[in-house]
Amino acid sequence: MSTLKERSAAVLAFLRASYPDAHCALDFRNDYECLFAIALSAQTTDASVNRATPALFAAYPDVEAMAKATPEEVRPYIASLGLSGTKAKNLVAASKAIVERFHSQIPTEIEDLTSLPGIGWKTANVYRLERLSIPAIPVDTHVHRLSVRLGLAKEKDSLLEVQRKLEHLFPKEDWHFVHLALITHGRVLCKAAHPLCEECGLSGVCPHFKKTSSIKGR
Repeated sequence: MSTLKERSAAVLAFLRASYPDAHCALDFRNDYECLFAIALSAQTTDASVNRATPALFAAYPDVEAMAKATPEEVRPYIASLGLSGTKAKNLVAASKAIVERFHSQIPTEIEDLTSLPGIGWKTANVYRLERLSIPAIPVDTHVHRLSVRLGLAKEKDSLLEVQRKLEHLFPKEDWHFVHLALITHGRVLCKAAHPLCEECGLSGVCPHFKKTSSIKGR
């Protein structure tokens, strides 16, 4: 059985070879669009967010415009996304907070970001990673699923605990890439319901593959 460090090294080598151009799939042009696109991506796909945000950001091009809106006015623009009612309320409330507390500038400190309605730890970390190049391995559903399957974290671990474990295992200079490449691998092969294990180059170091193969008698 490989050690965690050996397994993480194998994972990194595979990700580098398989997804050298891994990048954030969300479309945005500035800090405002980046933060809210990430927030909107919760419990929905990036592709769905990308279809909704052009009209949303055309109608409300900055936090000042969004702060003057009502949730009822905003919701139709994001009605195709999950939890649209809650997200509309959060967009407006967060915009008002940014205007009133941060002089219309998106804050940079993690504590300030997470104090905004609808901006959790993962969203704040992804924003800081994409816009400020502050290293981290934010954990979404894909990263959590892969971390557990690869034996790099436990199912019971919180998102923050998974993040801390991954950041301990991978070199800091690779954190941004690892975050993006794990998400890409989760979408392409290591899917939630039906992972394509037979096509995955990580089967040799993957506890999940070994477990399912044993159950299937392979």
